[in-house]
Amino acid sequence: MEMVSLSLPATNRFATNYLEQTAEIQRYFHYSYQKPSDFKKRLLEIRNRSFMRNELAGFIEQYMAKFPTSNEVTSSIKKLTNDDCVVVIGGQQAGILTGPLYTIHKIISIIHLAKQKEDELGIPVVPVFWIAGEDHDYQEINHIYLEKNHKMEKIIYPEKIMDKKMSSDIPLDKEVCLDWLKNILEHLGETEYTKDLLAFFQLAIQRSTSFVDFFAYVIMELFKDQGLLIVDSGDPELRSLEKEILLKQIKSYQIVTDCVKKQQAELGKDGFVNVIEISEHACNLFYYDEVGKERVLLLFDKDKQSFVGKSGNIEFSFEDLLFIAENHPEKLSNNVVTRPITQEWLFPTLAFIGGPGEIAYWAELKKAFEAMDMKMPPIVPRLNITLLERSIDTDLNELDISLEHVLRLGVGKELEQFLRSVSNKQVDELLKQAKSDLMEQYQMIEELLMNEDRGILPLLMKNKSLIAGQIDFIKGKIEDSVKRKHEVTMNKYKRVENSLKPIGSPQERLWNSLYFMNKYGMHFVHELLKLEYAFDGKHYVVKI
Repeated sequence: MEMVSLSLPATNRFATNYLEQTAEIQRYFHYSYQKPSDFKKRLLEIRNRSFMRNELAGFIEQYMAKFPTSNEVTSSIKKLTNDDCVVVIGGQQAGILTGPLYTIHKIISIIHLAKQKEDELGIPVVPVFWIAGEDHDYQEINHIYLEKNHKMEKIIYPEKIMDKKMSSDIPLDKEVCLDWLKNILEHLGETEYTKDLLAFFQLAIQRSTSFVDFFAYVIMELFKDQGLLIVDSGDPELRSLEKEILLKQIKSYQIVTDCVKKQQAELGKDGFVNVIEISEHACNLFYYDEVGKERVLLLFDKDKQSFVGKSGNIEFSFEDLLFIAENHPEKLSNNVVTRPITQEWLFPTLAFIGGPGEIAYWAELKKAFEAMDMKMPPIVPRLNITLLERSIDTDLNELDISLEHVLRLGVGKELEQFLRSVSNKQVDELLKQAKSDLMEQYQMIEELLMNEDRGILPLLMKNKSLIAGQIDFIKGKIEDSVKRKHEVTMNKYKRVENSLKPIGSPQERLWNSLYFMNKYGMHFVHELLKLEYAFDGKHYVVKI
């Protein structure tokens, strides 16, 4: 593998400015991720706080027992019990078949930053991946994209989940999942790695009972040798460790909400659009309604002086909610506001790895952290990586388009220019003129009939539309003929765009790791890990 770096803007303005660490942006955070001295300051803050290290390590050891493991994993769990140990943490939803590539990029980021900081600071630093198993947005995790007939097609997992279940509670139908996987691999085409890849996924499916299990099993097989630890935020046993945290959050819900609102107002004055949707009466917790079989967002109703479900079907007094947190914490779960705070209370976090969207919403939480007598950890942008296959690199060279241009803008304009250059301009102009002349003649006929025979006007308009349609039909057929003659070149444009800027999005947001594992083997992830990365905001292009 060969790697080059490029300077590209992030996917949102706030994150782009954050990469530059401007003073305007930095005031929304407690630490600068670019200053080594700030990580030392962060260590001092962590040492002044206490953590349930032994209990947390015990939970993680028990939780991870059912997944692929290694001596490095065992070592990481043991490190976590040390008073001087800190973690680099980041998280994502449990996407099917590992989800979009950015999930893999995020884990690579966590592992690399943990190693770097362990070397720099001379203390144990453990990489931790937080699986957002409490999330209920099934539509975000139930599909992958594949290239079919030179187009990117969304392939949806065939099982429908109508309830707002946490993904940790979504059972995995082993037979359905295996058949779906086989169909995908059949489309991708058999390679020297397909047989082993299918055997591994069969084993992963057989040993999994839920979507999250399946995701976690695959992730640990890929990263177990790096000492990666994982937690599922939807696990009831983890929620039992969060009792005191939940009690604090309930008691201070209005303070937290007010702080987020104030921070959002400041961001708004600086011209930034708010990311977090939050009601002024938000409790920032979900309740799992067993009757309705869904997660319900809680709000405080001032008239009733109680917490009610957003849908209005449940109601708790302040005392009721405290009782639930104390005795049935598994019935409560975090939202986007309280998850970072919970994570911060649980883990001695040296740094949080976040994507562009996460960086923007963490900026809205600074005052909420301060209200909880904490500081946000340094927020380190995850690595941005594009995988450039040799055949696509060849297409780029033959089309004479720069890689940076495609990553920024795609090839839409270049393809249009190419088609214009090979079209028969004389025929195009004659057809255009013919249509214009005919429409002008029909307009004159219409004006004459308006006074003499209005009854025939509908027939005239229908005939006008048919004639115009026939001219457009001929024009389309001529264009199709041109495209067929230049199909080889057109397909190069399509291959490049589908690979590097599919449907106008970064590669990492649509492509799944399965395609690359089938083509290059599961070890391609290990090869990515061997590369040297710097957390400098650059975009890394890896040639494979």
